[in-house]
Amino acid sequence: MRVIEHFIKKIRQAAVYNPDVQVAPACILWPDIDRQWEAVIPNLQNELPELFVLGDYNPEKRSGPAIWLRCVVADKVDDVDLPCDRTPIFYLPGFSRQDLRAVESCPDQLKPLVSLQYLGVIWSQVNAKDWTILAFLKSDQGGMGLDVALDNDTKNAMQMALCPLLDEEVELLKGKRIDKDYFNALLTGGDPVRDLLQWLDHGDTFRAEHDENEWKAFVELCKSQFAFDPEKDGVIVGATKLACHEGSWSPVWDRYREAPKRYPNIPAQIRKCKPPNGTIQWHLGGGKFDGWPQWNETQESKLRTDLSTLESMPSHEARKKLTELESQHKSRRSMVWMELGEAPLARAMEHLSVLASTTNTALAAGSVDDLMAGYTNAGWRADDAVMKALACVEKEEDFEAIKKAIQSIYITWAEESARYLQKIVEKSGYPGGSASSCKTLQYKDRECVLFVDGLRFDTAKRLVEMLASQEYKVEEKTVWSALPSITATGKPAVTPVRDKIKGEDSNTDFEPVVAETGQSLKGGYHLKKLLIDGGWEILERSSNGNVNGRAWCEFGNIDHDGHDRGWKLSKHLESTLSEIQDRVIRLLKAGWKSVHIVTDHGWLLLPGGLPKIDLPSALVESKWGRCASIKPGATTNERLYPWYWNSNQYFALADGISCFRNGMEYAHGGLSLQECLTLELNVSSGVSKVSAVSVELTDIVWKGLRCTIAVDGEFSGLSLDIRTQPGDSFSSVVLKVNPLKDNGTASVVVESEELEGVSATIVLLNSNGELVAQTDTVIGGGKE
Repeated sequence: MRVIEHFIKKIRQAAVYNPDVQVAPACILWPDIDRQWEAVIPNLQNELPELFVLGDYNPEKRSGPAIWLRCVVADKVDDVDLPCDRTPIFYLPGFSRQDLRAVESCPDQLKPLVSLQYLGVIWSQVNAKDWTILAFLKSDQGGMGLDVALDNDTKNAMQMALCPLLDEEVELLKGKRIDKDYFNALLTGGDPVRDLLQWLDHGDTFRAEHDENEWKAFVELCKSQFAFDPEKDGVIVGATKLACHEGSWSPVWDRYREAPKRYPNIPAQIRKCKPPNGTIQWHLGGGKFDGWPQWNETQESKLRTDLSTLESMPSHEARKKLTELESQHKSRRSMVWMELGEAPLARAMEHLSVLASTTNTALAAGSVDDLMAGYTNAGWRADDAVMKALACVEKEEDFEAIKKAIQSIYITWAEESARYLQKIVEKSGYPGGSASSCKTLQYKDRECVLFVDGLRFDTAKRLVEMLASQEYKVEEKTVWSALPSITATGKPAVTPVRDKIKGEDSNTDFEPVVAETGQSLKGGYHLKKLLIDGGWEILERSSNGNVNGRAWCEFGNIDHDGHDRGWKLSKHLESTLSEIQDRVIRLLKAGWKSVHIVTDHGWLLLPGGLPKIDLPSALVESKWGRCASIKPGATTNERLYPWYWNSNQYFALADGISCFRNGMEYAHGGLSLQECLTLELNVSSGVSKVSAVSVELTDIVWKGLRCTIAVDGEFSGLSLDIRTQPGDSFSSVVLKVNPLKDNGTASVVVESEELEGVSATIVLLNSNGELVAQTDTVIGGGKE
């Protein structure tokens, strides 16, 4: 608890009363004859919406004359929103309790408030004296009970340091002798490393924000602790020392690394400096260059060039080269430039290396079951890696480099698997079957079906991970989509009323109809009517419905974003999945027993465009990117496949991963693992059973806000997090959850300096986000 929180608790306690013998006080009067608290009133008003000030009329600052305060008590002021559950507090600067008591001699500006001492209460010490700062800190009766020196220097320093004092943790003050030195250190920030970084970041502004005494104290600290004189040496010399981070500057650099976004101007300051050995030496290896943004920019430029050369290489050589590049650049992902978003290609390399290793295994052998197993076990990671790599880049030149790297290995791999699947289907038939061969889906009461348009297999896997991290139970089922893999055909096929739907011979747009009436499902009206007639409630976007029935809900149109954005879908996918996750959680919290997530199809995405294949328009009734309806009597060399809803009607699908239209980066409707193999998810609130893992935390070391741990036992696949509530992932306080290394160690950085000294819990998580071990700690390494 901070001092300000303790203060708020104490002043609010003045309004506590016994309802059996008393009425609620109308207000709390807070006299302050010496105006000791006046400087921190704005701070307190931020935390106390019921705090008002006797003074000049300024409603926005909750300040006004006595008669206005009387109107506040009477709830007669339109521009004041007084919290209904709080007793108003009136701060009276320049007036004492005795001024209120002496009714006849009471100052005129105070007289309208005199009667409130009887209708309300006066916040004062048990000896009836007004609360001074010293009294509040020292008194154990209504104050804090701290050991505070009584000399005048301490009192003066205390007054000046009141603002930062309010943010101090009460537990850190107890048992400590608090004197002028403590308050002076508090006045200058009490943290020379932080002050030095702020000066490097703000320059002259930092000095302007501090008075002469504070500045002199800062200069002396820099001289003694960092062998550096801010006045004589200046910011550029300081930035050079920071970039080199040698000797006493090493902890300064470590602090900067923990939260570089707090100091946004420091990279620009370092760019003004001349590196010690020049940029030429950077290419020769050795040296300590991680503190120089110029070095990182050189590395990014080199990587950009290396990635661009992959387009001329055979796939197997490109994979080998990507593995080498990952080895060269992976260390930059732990550097400050990654955190600042200045190493997008190094970040993308993590995913490109996964793409390289995954596509090294071709999915072009065995039975359809072998093909499905190969994709569901590992192959989907290639698609996921493509999306994640694309999401890393912003600049056009970086996108071009990533695009060439992806094309160099992904096209061949995806093409081979698609052609092999098409070969199997031509010989043995489509494993997804048809409407006549598929059973009607059965659901029970309190089950909600959530339809997500275009939830491809890899995106569904991401959603599984997100939900599991929140300790929701997720059951997965692999499903082949209806052919062709477009919404018109696939969406009705995953509804619980698909037995009420059929396809007509004359249909050329793959849109089935209501079996009984022949009414088209296009537009969605008649599909919803079928659901309603079948006893299903249709939930709007934010409705939770009747949880005792059955409901159909649609949310998260990934397919629409893909058609609109092309490769830039990758940059929006994470936020879309987060919205879907939130929708599922809201439904479960509303009382639904489970949420069954279904989808209509997947998709292919290739930056730069899928390969083009010609299909003359004269031969087709209608044509999409990957499928087409052939005119009766027309002859074509394209493979023909039966429509899911009517096996008597055939359509053409583009070979491999090609497209009937030019320049399409995103398409579906064809026959490939990416388009046709999907996941159905059944999500419930039941917590997955935690696997028994034998692991022991053997060492915990805090350096500033960085926590490093070591473990023994079965730690493979575990990750480190720090939370204020161990079972709640939303209570995480770290910038990023990090996996344990092969040697059983890991480190994380707490996101805010304000959390230093706060009790928390170190937790170890398995790959499903389940908690397998925990231990208590204090952020920063202090005692509890």
